[in-house]
Amino acid sequence: MNIELRQLRHFVTVAEEMHFGRAAQRLHMTQPPLSQSIQALEALLGVQLFRRTSRSVALTPAGIALLPEAQRILQQTAALPDLMRRAASGASGRLSLAFVSTADYSVLPHFLREFREAYPQVEIDLREATTDVQLDELTQGRIDVGLLIPPLPDKARLQLDYLPVLSEPLILAVPKGLNAVRGKQTVALQAVAELPLIIFPRRIAPAFHDAILACYRDAGLTPHIGQEAIQMQTIIGLVSAGMGIALVPQSVSNLKRPGVDYKALADKTPLVETGMAWRRDNTSPVLNAFLELLRKK
Repeated sequence: MNIELRQLRHFVTVAEEMHFGRAAQRLHMTQPPLSQSIQALEALLGVQLFRRTSRSVALTPAGIALLPEAQRILQQTAALPDLMRRAASGASGRLSLAFVSTADYSVLPHFLREFREAYPQVEIDLREATTDVQLDELTQGRIDVGLLIPPLPDKARLQLDYLPVLSEPLILAVPKGLNAVRGKQTVALQAVAELPLIIFPRRIAPAFHDAILACYRDAGLTPHIGQEAIQMQTIIGLVSAGMGIALVPQSVSNLKRPGVDYKALADKTPLVETGMAWRRDNTSPVLNAFLELLRKK
């Protein structure tokens, strides 16, 4: 069956006018070819769409059933050019974005809010994932963009581009009411050096792990690693439970958890960077729109 949009348009116009002459005028054609078009459509469908007399035209039950469907098809067809223009410009479509847990307390909410306001028709697929998982997902083309902690491995740099978006110092997360830091806004690492350290496993975020250990090394200390966890919420939860202390990016202080105090470190700490990575060969207009918004910051 090869029904043409022209035939559906002719059918809808006659159904709306209930008069072949007026419908022909509205369609800027003569009545005989309009009647022939309707007859051809009826032959294709194998049903009669109109009851015709010398004085009236009425829809049959089949015509009544077809009318809303034909109107819907024509409306969708009319919307296609605008849909294609929006898709080509990145104004509609889908963006898959993965993020490390620390980004949830810093740049991610702001980025998402601005992008949603600028491109409300874009569907955003969010997933939380560690840096190592994101790198695999990116290189395999399963996500468009990753919000992760650098550096990128040499192999990944051959395929990925990277844009830094945030650098922040480490701060101390300690169990609330800890005597060694009570009443202090700034704390030396020496004051809590005997307490177990809760940290990301190195395989998950090597740069972040090494930055934390560098703080201890620069202070002439050796950490006692009590627990490892791959989610920032879990690390802060363990601190809240009194299982130890943690060095976390400053923005994590936005994660309010009963039983946890955040303190600035008196020691000099390295900056922890967060950035966006994406496949260099990804030509998605939606991705380009997202990156352009970031570059304006």
